[in-house]
Amino acid sequence: MADALKRRIGLPLLTAYGVGVMVGAGIYVLVGAVAAEAGIWAPLAFLLAGMIAAPTALSYAEFSTRLPEAGGEAVYVSEGLGIPSLGALIGLAIVITGSISGAAVLRGGAGYLTAITPIPAEVAIVVMGGLLIAVALVGVLESLALAALFTAVELIGLGIVVWVGLSTAPVADLSAAAPPVWTGVGAAAVLAFFAFIGFEDIVNMAEEVKRPEKTLPRAILLSLMITSIIYAVVSYAAVRAVPLADLTVSEQPLLLVWHQGDTSGAAAPAAFLSAIAVAAALNGVLAQIVMAARVLFGIGRRTPALAVFHHTSARFGTPTLATVLIGGLVTVAALVLPVSSLAEGASTLLLSIFVIVNLALIAMKRKQPEAPFRVPMLVPVLGLLAALGALAVNFGILDLLQGGAA
Repeated sequence: MADALKRRIGLPLLTAYGVGVMVGAGIYVLVGAVAAEAGIWAPLAFLLAGMIAAPTALSYAEFSTRLPEAGGEAVYVSEGLGIPSLGALIGLAIVITGSISGAAVLRGGAGYLTAITPIPAEVAIVVMGGLLIAVALVGVLESLALAALFTAVELIGLGIVVWVGLSTAPVADLSAAAPPVWTGVGAAAVLAFFAFIGFEDIVNMAEEVKRPEKTLPRAILLSLMITSIIYAVVSYAAVRAVPLADLTVSEQPLLLVWHQGDTSGAAAPAAFLSAIAVAAALNGVLAQIVMAARVLFGIGRRTPALAVFHHTSARFGTPTLATVLIGGLVTVAALVLPVSSLAEGASTLLLSIFVIVNLALIAMKRKQPEAPFRVPMLVPVLGLLAALGALAVNFGILDLLQGGAA
């Protein structure tokens, strides 16, 4: 066994990793759920979710140049706030978040697979989970190369969905749209935030990235911008083409857009889109397994109780025990929990982590102003406030306050 990772990843592959995990994390599964809260204003909810994520993404970008370690948030909190035990706890929370989000995407991908094959959902989850664990064990370059291929496939699929959605006649809901109900849009943005889980995963690849002080910030910002545009355009195509009554109750919302094209003969068989959605899910799950395993590897360096995870395979250079554990957790969670509960749980936990990471950067900037990549102090402050506001909506505090005022 060894205890060092291999630097094999450059900017294009790392950016593709970030885009792939974010797109795979929600766009094929969550469009309907977001539309149920925001109605025709679902694209606005996705943009708001991107705005919530942006300041924190910039905070991560600065931290990634200050402390380019695989432990990511665990290291940032430990060094920024000077509380190693809290850092280890945050690291474990990230592992749980990665496992939960991976499980949500795996379950959603299995739903698309069962739409085109007679395979039972439980069997699909186990087989897909096992294959992804095997890929993650082989190597990070191989894992990210496969993820980049999945990303290319899913972006082609999304492009076709957008073309179909914009080519069909708009539904009545679009022309009769009322002004947005901001409580609903806000709640939808918190749910849509789950679809942006992924930019923070990039920092945990720090010990396998070439020139991390330059590559990491660029990959974080590029992937977030690209994904925000994709989500806004795809969700607009969906609410334009499909009646809200149908969109909001579907577990395969983009398949409904595809069917709208089928009615005019403009689209290929819907099985093709389902296959692309499966590829997207595989991408998202693989990215989460790879990321969470690196976090366990990183915190194992600093936490004696978890030192067993700070080892890599002598042959493949991957954290073997951590990868198998994370992959197993993802698979089991996908078997027993529904997508909506998984998404809400991951969003709440990650928003709480974002609050603490922004606090840690504020503290570190006061102690050590200089860094290879710096953002103004206002950025982590805004990130802190945005994450707190999103948590407030998530817990229904705003609704409670409004009810009391009434």
